[in-house]
Amino acid sequence: MCGINGFVNLTKDISNMKSTIYSMNDTLKKRGPDEDGYYFEKNVYLGHKRLIVIDANGGKQPMTCKYNNNTYTLVYNGQLYNTEDLRKDLIENGFEFNSYSDTEVLLKSFIYYGYDVVHKLNGIYGFAIWDSNKKELFAARDHFGVKPLYYTIQDDTFIFSSEIKALFKYPGVEAKIDSQGISELFGLGPAHTPGIVAFKGINELKPAHFGIYNSSGLHLERYWSLKSAPHEDGLKTTCEKTKYLLEDSIKRQLVSDVPLCTFLSGGLDSSIITLYAANYYEKENLGSLTTYSVDYKDNDKNFVKTDFQPNSDNYYIDIMKNKLNTNHKVVMLDTPELAANLEDAMIARDLPGMADVDSSLLLFCQRVKPEATVTLTGECSDEIFGGYPWFFREDALTSGTFPWSIATTERQQLLNPSIGEKINLKEYIDYRYYESLNEVEILDTDSMETAEKRKISHLTLNWFMQTLLDRSDRMAMYNGFEIRVPFCDYRLAEYVWNIPWEMKALNGREKGLLRYIMKDYLPEEIVDRKKSPYPKTWNPTYLKCVKDMLTKIMADKNAPINNLLNREYILEILETDGKAFTRPWFGQLMTGPQLMAYLCQVNMWLERYQPKIEI
Repeated sequence: MCGINGFVNLTKDISNMKSTIYSMNDTLKKRGPDEDGYYFEKNVYLGHKRLIVIDANGGKQPMTCKYNNNTYTLVYNGQLYNTEDLRKDLIENGFEFNSYSDTEVLLKSFIYYGYDVVHKLNGIYGFAIWDSNKKELFAARDHFGVKPLYYTIQDDTFIFSSEIKALFKYPGVEAKIDSQGISELFGLGPAHTPGIVAFKGINELKPAHFGIYNSSGLHLERYWSLKSAPHEDGLKTTCEKTKYLLEDSIKRQLVSDVPLCTFLSGGLDSSIITLYAANYYEKENLGSLTTYSVDYKDNDKNFVKTDFQPNSDNYYIDIMKNKLNTNHKVVMLDTPELAANLEDAMIARDLPGMADVDSSLLLFCQRVKPEATVTLTGECSDEIFGGYPWFFREDALTSGTFPWSIATTERQQLLNPSIGEKINLKEYIDYRYYESLNEVEILDTDSMETAEKRKISHLTLNWFMQTLLDRSDRMAMYNGFEIRVPFCDYRLAEYVWNIPWEMKALNGREKGLLRYIMKDYLPEEIVDRKKSPYPKTWNPTYLKCVKDMLTKIMADKNAPINNLLNREYILEILETDGKAFTRPWFGQLMTGPQLMAYLCQVNMWLERYQPKIEI
């Protein structure tokens, strides 16, 4: 796990730009606190910041390999989960290895397979490889975009990085925002259209895409997508195949040379991950698995049961830690910390994000980092197996928009009236919504319900899940910490995508199939536990804290937030403790206090990045 960046100009000698790559690399030091490295040629600079996870000596980057009178150089952020399979194939084809790192395997796989290497990889990655003879840069991103990769083109120079902030260190690349960026931030945010960044002129390489930059310019190509096909397996075979794919994914992701743990909430998903990890540790005589959970000061006194969060975690965590004999540790966070770290969470994303849902994870990872460097989580199970309430709620299914973000009228009202006259958020949201739905392949053999759920699954996988994956990567890597997501294995997603909804939601339950598969392996209370999201603070002092923060911002009529947003509406939101914004801002957790925190992040973002507004 690392940070990568670089730039290529094929029309002129750029060898005098070392200070630029040094500056870009320095912005990524939190992603890669252990080592840094550089590669220079007349037309290319590559930089790398390393977080050591596997093979400290053999995985140094940039990594260069000379082969058949050519030179290839790699910068890579990620982890391959089929390293040994690839190494075996390469050895059979005459390749030799000097290390056991996945970095060397990836580089030599590209040398052997060329562009087709993306069809051979199972992992999470954003990488770039420079071919010295061809004068060509090849870049790729993993199937679901677990790892980030951003780019821009400035004066015939292709510039890329793991984080947006590094791009601004290149001369002439400026922070700008236009009508599309405003629509992304306030119409869709904190989600975003795949490939599009709120900053004008900056793009992300889409998940499951590769790019080739050479004398002909930039060529982008998609290499993978979920394909709809008839599901012909019966329930027994479906359970067996799903269980195998899940077990194999978890097993592959338990490889590490540094301390590894799991995040355990007592929910179905984290309990499954922890079960297999604990069994693996026992089988390999590695001692007790260490598990962590997050909680908030006085949450036990203030918890309020809702449809979205029906119960707290502690009772269920105790069941699992006792069953598996894990070395469990609780990270306790306090309200002032959540608010105080909103700015760091924004900086980690380079954009306003999920408010304290972000800052809490940032702090959680920060506290775990001194004792572990890698964790496995249950993230992405709800997206793959259909676990969210909107898969079942009629109001969400018939909303005609993204079901986690139905407050379109309130979002429009939030814009500064002078901007709202020029930008129709609903039109933009509708365009992106139907554009995405048009990508869904419905089969003639699909039942009406399966067809409907394919659509909602597609939206959830490509929009909501991406937002959570962005959150996981940025908050963790801001602390030099790696989060792995076994449920996000593309092979598992491919198989489950085509399971009919009636089987996927077995017994009418969210994730019913997954519950059925695990009924003989996990305690009944865990298997039957209703979906409960990542825990948030219920402490009323948090509302007071963010309200005070936002009140202080709004006391300054020159605060930059007034240039973008409706000052009178924000004051009304403050006066009503967020109730003037009648529906959640985003998802299940971002209600009144989180909306106020988001608005604080918007002002922090405007102050720090100072984007030029061009509409």
